[in-house]
Amino acid sequence: MKKIFITLLSLCMLQQTYAQQKLTPETLWQLGRVGNPVVSTDGKQVLFEVKNYEVATNKGANTVYLIPSAGGTPIHVVKPETGAFGTRFRPDGQRITFMSAKDGEVQLYEANLDGSNIIQITQVKGGIEGYKYAPAMNNLMYIAKVKLDETVTEMYPDLPLVKARIIDGLYYRHWDSWNDFTYNHPFVVSYQNGALTGTAVDILGDEKYHAPEPPFGDENEMSWSPDGKRLAFSCKKLNGTPSAVSTNTDIFIYNIETKSTINITELNSGYDREPQFSPDGKKIAWLSMKRAGNEADKNRLMVYYFANKQEVDVTEEFDYTTDAFCWTNNGSQLFFISQYQGTRNIFTSTEKAKKAGAEYSEVKQITKGDNDYLGIALAGNEKGFTLIGARQNMNNPTELFNIAKNGEEKQLTFITQPVWSNVKQGKVEKRWITTTDGKQMLTWIIFPPDFDSRKRYPTLLYCQGGPQSMVSQYFSYRWNFQLMANNGYIVIAPNRRGLPGFGSAWNDAIINDYSGQCMRDYLSAVDEISKETYVAKEKRAAVGASFGGYSVYWLAGNHQKRFKTFVAHCGMFNIESWYGTTEEMFFANNDNKGPYWQAPRSKNYDNSPHKFIQNWDSPMLVIHNEKDFRVPLGQGQEAFNAAQLKGLPSRFLYFPDENHWVTKPQNSILWQRVFFEWLDYQLK
Repeated sequence: MKKIFITLLSLCMLQQTYAQQKLTPETLWQLGRVGNPVVSTDGKQVLFEVKNYEVATNKGANTVYLIPSAGGTPIHVVKPETGAFGTRFRPDGQRITFMSAKDGEVQLYEANLDGSNIIQITQVKGGIEGYKYAPAMNNLMYIAKVKLDETVTEMYPDLPLVKARIIDGLYYRHWDSWNDFTYNHPFVVSYQNGALTGTAVDILGDEKYHAPEPPFGDENEMSWSPDGKRLAFSCKKLNGTPSAVSTNTDIFIYNIETKSTINITELNSGYDREPQFSPDGKKIAWLSMKRAGNEADKNRLMVYYFANKQEVDVTEEFDYTTDAFCWTNNGSQLFFISQYQGTRNIFTSTEKAKKAGAEYSEVKQITKGDNDYLGIALAGNEKGFTLIGARQNMNNPTELFNIAKNGEEKQLTFITQPVWSNVKQGKVEKRWITTTDGKQMLTWIIFPPDFDSRKRYPTLLYCQGGPQSMVSQYFSYRWNFQLMANNGYIVIAPNRRGLPGFGSAWNDAIINDYSGQCMRDYLSAVDEISKETYVAKEKRAAVGASFGGYSVYWLAGNHQKRFKTFVAHCGMFNIESWYGTTEEMFFANNDNKGPYWQAPRSKNYDNSPHKFIQNWDSPMLVIHNEKDFRVPLGQGQEAFNAAQLKGLPSRFLYFPDENHWVTKPQNSILWQRVFFEWLDYQLK
């Protein structure tokens, strides 16, 4: 009897150990964050990084793994203490390469496939920002900062304590940092047998341009020809105010032998980025936006043939934007990720010969699930290939998958499973809702775990930012829908007007109409879902960031008693004052059809959220960050001041060390705590 009791007790304890737990902000920071895959040339092995954070120190570090592409147990290759990032296979597949600041400044290193025999390759003063080996392994490209502008103390050396700046043009600050008087430049240098030879050449010289463009541009903006004699790179050859008002970024080809540069996209006035030479070097592909000033235009997939200088739009008949792409080994087929009806799935197009040159077949969808692919890597050709993708959805953090020719997906990694398998998850439902103009709008509904349709739940309308940024199957570490559901909320997440993934017309509908159809779309979604008996109509909130914050502020003055409370993070509040303080003027000009003093005047200015403060009648939580130069701090301060002076219950959460997002572990946990404390108090 005693033995039976002990056995039953052990079983109970085991059940408790593996019982599903409520998702918390702290749980999200226990998850290892899986990076994009890198496939070996023979397609047999995959390299990937996993970043793990330590909340106590507010820091994270990468562990590098190697796994067979057919599946198996991941092997630790480079441990966290090395500080490795930007990990790849060397072109010959015999070594791995990575960047690290383990010896002070960020430099390039090589190691054996098992992580042993680490050798430092570069010794660049100030460190490097990125790198790429030529496939022929005869040359190396690295990115380094070059100081070309003078500080005030350099202009006036007798005033060494001055902290001032003298500014003669816009773009003096961008995203979250001020101009540091340097420019990102690509350098090329000879490479042989694990060592650099000769003198590195700055291919931009004394030109005051960035290549790649900060803060998000990286070595993906560079590509070597197979023979290592040409380097393609993207560059916006504009500076100061012209750079702030234009997106005109071109693809340049630098010839190592002649030291000459040609521009192959001179006729396109929009973004041209992320060039990739084909494996045979006869053509090059890149992502291209056609319209000048429109940072959210359709990303076309272009191919240029060097022999006849012909340019082909691979996605001309495909009305969806391209995120990332890769060539097959023989250069006859392109695989790419596209934003498609609330998902990011993998598509392909194959080259077909014709008399005048070449054309590409109709785009075909490979993967078809409700998922988001963040990155893909490929080895092989249409006869046999290895295609690996980093995939996530609202119910699952990122893991790596092997994708077969028929689109079948086999999970390779299970990094997040030890933590995530113990978390309760709510159901995600896809609904198509009829809008006020008779269109169909995809809306995601996320339900609490253990949902009971006989109960009534507080409900959140999630307002997406961007403005042109699809509500896809992303797994967010801030706006995490499962975390909201675990806290007892139903979440309504509409793909309102002005988002990609539903055709160009749907995406463009928000331009010059911030307060129009897209706001009616939000109300259509919340009104339709609120017909369900399980939605507590008296306990609804609108929440969102950036343009989602704009939406929250606008709805606060126009909601007609629909919402009990509002939460806005880094939201645009006063479109005139925002226009006068933001940094990327091409975005402000495109969406508002010019400045507020120009005639005719955009209705966005006249319908700005601050024009409806007289109608504010509900409690509001305002969150804003000091280092946000896209939507500067004053926008949040104006909104909070207005709420306080109107006597509304309101709170201001301020982060002095965050930009447009919240990236530090402890800040993120605080953000979630304040967010849910506010909602729980107002709605529960």
